[in-house]
Amino acid sequence: MTLFAYMSPTQLFVVLSAIKIVAVFSVVMAAVAYAVLAERKISAFIQDRHGPNRVGPFGVLQPVADGVKSFLKEDFTPAHVRKAYFWLAPMITMIPSLLVLAVIPFGSQIPLGAQLGNVKMVIADLNVGILYTFGIVSLGVYGIVLAGYASNSKYPFLGGIRSSAQLISYEIAMGMSVVPVFLIVGDLNLGRVISFQAGHGWLIVYAPVSFVIFLIAGFAETNRLPFDLPESEQELVAGYNTEYSSMKFALFFMGEYANMIAVSGMMVTLFLGGWTLPLAGLDKPAASIGLGLIHIAIFAGKVAALVGLFIWVRWMWPRFRYDQLMDLGWRRLLPLALANIVLTAVILWLAGAVA
Repeated sequence: MTLFAYMSPTQLFVVLSAIKIVAVFSVVMAAVAYAVLAERKISAFIQDRHGPNRVGPFGVLQPVADGVKSFLKEDFTPAHVRKAYFWLAPMITMIPSLLVLAVIPFGSQIPLGAQLGNVKMVIADLNVGILYTFGIVSLGVYGIVLAGYASNSKYPFLGGIRSSAQLISYEIAMGMSVVPVFLIVGDLNLGRVISFQAGHGWLIVYAPVSFVIFLIAGFAETNRLPFDLPESEQELVAGYNTEYSSMKFALFFMGEYANMIAVSGMMVTLFLGGWTLPLAGLDKPAASIGLGLIHIAIFAGKVAALVGLFIWVRWMWPRFRYDQLMDLGWRRLLPLALANIVLTAVILWLAGAVA
């Protein structure tokens, strides 16, 4: 605390932001590693077989072994690829999911005394947080498209084309699904969206259709079954991943799970009350460090539950055909999202007229 006393407000802001960035990045990378382990364990349970159980007690150190293996494998670059784009694509896939996490409030606040005050548990508290999120999320597909183009091979190219078509089909529905949230809350700041839910109840009650559309579009945006057409192994030999190995392949793999965590965090923030629980005073900003940590744990628990849903669906649902994927996006979700906006606006107008 004595060190902070000699800092200007700008320096203090930079230092606290750096601490939050390092903490969030570390936790998310650990969560990505153990989400992979959870996927392997859950799939093994569903298929009535043993999952990873050799490295560490009950296999809990398997992610460490997988990480070491990825680092030590030969980083082979085929001669026929477009090398600059080939190297750039995995990074473009991984980075947007991490940037999205910067605006998601993962807790209320941590009171750190008179010197530091109440530190908000969000890296960047933007007034246009939701618009920023959709702007960044849409960049992730460029990495996949670039990987398909750079691989200079037919299967990766088909995977990249599928991914771009899939994103266009579902990004619109996902964006339209949160418009009712804007109308109800009247603000684009994600922290204020959570504050509204703390005082009025979770938005999944007010906008259940929006939640369902966002959830379905979230599966498509993260290329998860039943929407994993860009990498469908039986048809495209892993699609855009085909020519990659070692850590470049691992970055695609990590990007998929980081995207799952980011989408789950957005759903928790927009529809499931964020860090709040409607009991025992857990819907108020923290007045102590302990309560602040409890709020973070509540948020993490909700995100973990949704990640578990993503994993369960992958191993229980078959993959859509490509025409079914397009039909669902354009002929079902898009009209439903538009009707949901109109219905929400009419209900709010009638409620305002009666009031």
